[in-house]
Amino acid sequence: MKIGRSLAFTALTFMALPAMLAGCSANADPDGPKADIVTPASADAAAAGPQETAPAQPPADGLAVEPPAPPASAEEPAQPATSHVALKYLIGDIDPASDPMFTRIPDKYLGGSRVWGHKDAVEAFVRMAEDAASNGYKLKIVSAFRSFNDQKKIWEDKWTGRTLVGGKKLNASVPDPKARALKILEFSSMPGTSRHHWGTDFDINALDNNYFNNTREGKRIYDWLVQHASTYGFCQTYTKKGDETGRTTGYEEEKWHWSYRPVADWYLKQYPIDVGYERLTGFEGATTAKDIDVIANYVQGIDPECKQ
Repeated sequence: MKIGRSLAFTALTFMALPAMLAGCSANADPDGPKADIVTPASADAAAAGPQETAPAQPPADGLAVEPPAPPASAEEPAQPATSHVALKYLIGDIDPASDPMFTRIPDKYLGGSRVWGHKDAVEAFVRMAEDAASNGYKLKIVSAFRSFNDQKKIWEDKWTGRTLVGGKKLNASVPDPKARALKILEFSSMPGTSRHHWGTDFDINALDNNYFNNTREGKRIYDWLVQHASTYGFCQTYTKKGDETGRTTGYEEEKWHWSYRPVADWYLKQYPIDVGYERLTGFEGATTAKDIDVIANYVQGIDPECKQ
């Protein structure tokens, strides 16, 4: 009896095998959809879609470069929890060396003295820089996290004339407080309002638009970032102002300033809820913040592509 049952089972299996193989073949498509890759679209979620081949990258001078590989993995960029953001992170009132949300930027990708960033942003930048390097593009962070006190020194040095702005001491050349604040705000944030407080924003390679506009290396780097940075979750925060970009308020164009959206979007959403003008105090010229409406016009005055 056991032998008969075994033979019957074998016969049934043999007859079913062609159908099983046909079923497998129907699902096996070597040219079918590849693994999904996610590009950040908001602080709360990311829209998933079919992976696309990265745009072609021009080779480094004198180098024969293979066609660019896709990102190191097709994993979704790290998404922050949707829990409440503590005020200290929004205004930079932390010590990054002892805060678990922060990590040190690897030395090989440093080009300045600001060495800390949000751990998710640093991880994404390293992936981006490694892929860029494999195609002949060198990316370095020249400025990263800045605390409230760091930004206060930058601001007050310009406010008092210790640092020249446009070759002038603003305390003498622009005595009106609101006009002086607006002059500084062309490129520098008020303490408590800088995205550098969040550790999500990095200044890359230079702090001068002329480098990106007028040097061969700078143009190549900028073009690469424009084409590829979004793959890693980064966007250019301060694009040229005008109708063509949809950005009419905020700082002047900064081709060096790139932000890691999966965390920064989340922080930007929370910022106007918890940071009112009563929080923007403790530095010279603070009384102008409300008159200028610095939260609406500067904190939120970013490129539409960097918003949710």
